[in-house]
Amino acid sequence: MLVCDEMEFFTPIRFDLQLFAAEDEGRTEEPTEYKKRKAREEGKVAKTQELPSALVLLFCFFLIFLLSKQLYKTISGMMEYYIGLVPDVMNSGENVVFLLKPILPTLAKVVGPILGVAFIAAFAGNLVQVGFKFSTKPIQPDFTKINPNPVRFFTKILLSPQSAVNLGKAVFKIAAISVVSFFLVRRDIPTIMHTIDMGIAQGFLLFLSLTFKLVMIASGILLLISIPDYFFQRHQHIESLKMTRQELKEERKLLEGDPHLRAHLRERQREYAKRRMIQEVPKADVVITNPVHYAVALKYEVLKMNSPYCIAKGQDHIAKRIKTVAEDNEVPVVENKPLARELYKRVDIGDEIPEDLFTAVAEVLAFVYKLKDKKAV
Repeated sequence: MLVCDEMEFFTPIRFDLQLFAAEDEGRTEEPTEYKKRKAREEGKVAKTQELPSALVLLFCFFLIFLLSKQLYKTISGMMEYYIGLVPDVMNSGENVVFLLKPILPTLAKVVGPILGVAFIAAFAGNLVQVGFKFSTKPIQPDFTKINPNPVRFFTKILLSPQSAVNLGKAVFKIAAISVVSFFLVRRDIPTIMHTIDMGIAQGFLLFLSLTFKLVMIASGILLLISIPDYFFQRHQHIESLKMTRQELKEERKLLEGDPHLRAHLRERQREYAKRRMIQEVPKADVVITNPVHYAVALKYEVLKMNSPYCIAKGQDHIAKRIKTVAEDNEVPVVENKPLARELYKRVDIGDEIPEDLFTAVAEVLAFVYKLKDKKAV
C-alpha cells in the first residue's frame, strides 16, 4: 500500500499581483510644459481621427459631384474605346499588355484630383487640431514593446476607456448612418424603381445624387462625433502624460540642476561678489562704520554722479574685513552709528544715497576732505 504526502498533490499556486497593478499607479501630478513639449516632439498629441475622415469624405465626394459630368464623359469614352478594341484583340491573339498604356493617363486624370483633394483634406484636419509638427518618432520601431506584459496588454486593449469610447463611436456611427440611410432611401424608392426606364446617364446621375446625399449625411455625423471625441482624446492625452512625484523631482533636477550643486554655485557666486566688493574698497572716499556691526564704503565722483554712491557694504565679519582693507589702503574710516545703520538698510551696492541722508553724508565727506587737506599741508 502506497502512502503519499498530501502536499505533493496540493502545490500552492502563487500570483504576482504586480501583473494586475494599474499602469498609471501613483501618477497624480499634472504634466509639466517640458513633458508636453517633449511628447509633442515625439508625435504624441491629442487628436481625433473623425475630423480628417469627415473632411476627406466631404471634400472628395463634393469634388466628384462637381466633376460628375466630366467624369461620366471620360469613363464612357474609355469604355467605348476598349469595347471597340475587343474584336481586334480577340482576332489578333497578340499580347494585351499594350492596352494598359492608353488607360494610365485617363486614370491619372480621373483619380489624380480626387487623391489630391483627399490629401489636402486629411492634412487640414490634422493641422487644425495639432498645428504643423513633423515627427518620425511614431513610425520608428521600438523593440522594447515587442514583449509586453500580457495581462496589462489585454487589459489596455479590451478594458481601457479608450477601447470603450472607440466601441461606442463605432456603434453610434453604424446605427446613425444606417437609420438615416434607411429613411433617405425609403423616401426615394419610387424614383429608384423607375431607373429601369431610364438611360445609363440618367441612372448614373440618380445613383450619384443618392450617394452624394448619403455621404454628406455620413460626413455630418462624423463631424458631430469629432467634437466630443477631440475633448475626450485631449483628456486621455493629459492623463497619459501625468507624472509621479519622483518623476517630477527628477525632471526639476534635470532642468534646474542638482539642488546641492545649485547651492554650491550660489555660494561660489556670493564669495565672488564679496571678493569683488572688497576689491573696490580701496577706491572709496570714506568708510562709515557702526563700528562693530556695519560698514558702508562710499565714493563721490563729482563729474559722473550727482551724489555719493555705495561701492561696498557688509555686516559683522564682512564689515570688519571692509574696515581692515580701508585702513590698509589709508581710506578714512568714520564712526557714525545711526548713519551707518541707515545706509546699510536702505542703500544697495551701486546705488546713490537717498536725499534725506545727503546732509549727514555731506558732513562726513567734508570732515574727510579737511583731514586730507591737513595731511597734504
